[in-house]
Formats: sequence, C-alpha cells, structure tokens
Amino acid sequence: MTNLHPLDDYHSESKKNMRRGVRKFLTRPVIKSVLDTSVSGQHNVEGLEGAYIVVGNHSSHLDAPMVFTLLPDHMTDQLATGAAADYFYRKPTISKLTSLFFNTYPIERKVDPRDPNAGRAKGMTSRLLRAGIPILIFPEGTRSRTGELGEFKTGAAALAMKFDVPIVPLAMSGGHEAMPVGAVLPTPNRPPVSMYIGKPMKAREGESAEDFTGRVRRHIIEMLDQETANPRLSED
Repeated sequence: MTNLHPLDDYHSESKKNMRRGVRKFLTRPVIKSVLDTSVSGQHNVEGLEGAYIVVGNHSSHLDAPMVFTLLPDHMTDQLATGAAADYFYRKPTISKLTSLFFNTYPIERKVDPRDPNAGRAKGMTSRLLRAGIPILIFPEGTRSRTGELGEFKTGAAALAMKFDVPIVPLAMSGGHEAMPVGAVLPTPNRPPVSMYIGKPMKAREGESAEDFTGRVRRHIIEMLDQETANPRLSED
C-alpha cells in the first residue's frame, strides 16, 4: 500500500526542534506553575536511544502532558503516542496541534471503506518501532476512575517482544488527586505530582507476553508504593 501515513515528520529535525521549543517555553512553565512536580530516575535512561516503549499508569488527563514535559529531552525529542484518527485527524488544525504537543500518530478505531484515506494509519505503531521511533503506551487503555492501578493489556509487551525493544516502566502519582475525572483544570495551590522513571526492561527467554506484562505492572506498583525509581523488588 503506497497511501500509508508518512513517517517523515517523526524523523524531522525541524519538527523535533519545534517540539523542544514548545516544551521549554510553554508546556514546562505551565505545568510547573500549576503543579508541584518531582522527577526521579533520569539516571536509569541515560544514553537510551532508538526504539523503545514507555509504559505508564494512567489516572488523569495530566498524564500525557506530564510525560511529554517532564521526561528528559533525549526521550521526548522523538517519543510518539497514538491518537484516534476519527477524532484528532479529522481536521488539519487539530492534528497539527496534537502532533506539535504530543508527537501523535493516527490510530484507526474504525475504518469506513468509503473514506479515501481509510487504511492510511495501518500498522503505524509497528512501522514507527521498526523505524527506530520510541512510543508511549498506557496499557490500562483508559484513565482509572478511582486513581487505583487497573489491569494492563498485553499489547505493549507483545510489541516489545516482537521488535526486541525494551520497555521503560513509568510510575506517576498525584495526577488523579490533582485533576480527578470530571475536572476541567487542576486543583489550586500547585498539588504535588511525582514521576518515577524505571530501568528499561526486556522480556526474558521463554517469557510470555502475559508474564512480561505482569512483571512490568508489578515494577510500576513497587515504584508507586516505595516512592522511588529504584525499588526493592519483591519479585524480579
């Protein structure tokens, strides 16, 4: 198929510099003005490059802005995340804005065979990983309504195993309290939020996607419970 969504923007130096400028002069100052942020574990990802999958818990609309604002620049320069094609890619203005802030790529939730653009987003996640672009996945699939960690779908682990790339476990706390479901803006007085960046993890020999998923989820739980990027693991 020759009509696939192009990957040029995800390798573009000019687009990377634009996103870095937006983080430096807009999103980072805004996030830090409304939230009391702390980040630990940057040493765990020093020198990390190429394709990998950032896997984080999801309890607030603040999660994606926090990820793309607070992770080290060498990660967010190319980190991409999926966005619903039928919503975020219907209008060029919206797609350009989401791409600028979150380096999005289209995910087709439903395909209308009458649409001339149908199928353009086919296999985007795999194509990006194959092209060396890291991606962000929230494996719970949706925000937690209570702030409690939900079950993880196995897609991220299966992709990591298929393309032999690491998963970077990411634990975020305080987001649900700072901006619970239904809130339009964060609560006042700069509520505290924390991000813990874990060591990259790869599947073990003979490990199933389900077992790898469970191990990543437990690692995130340990980081949240112990409030550290390098927890003492009860099971490794």
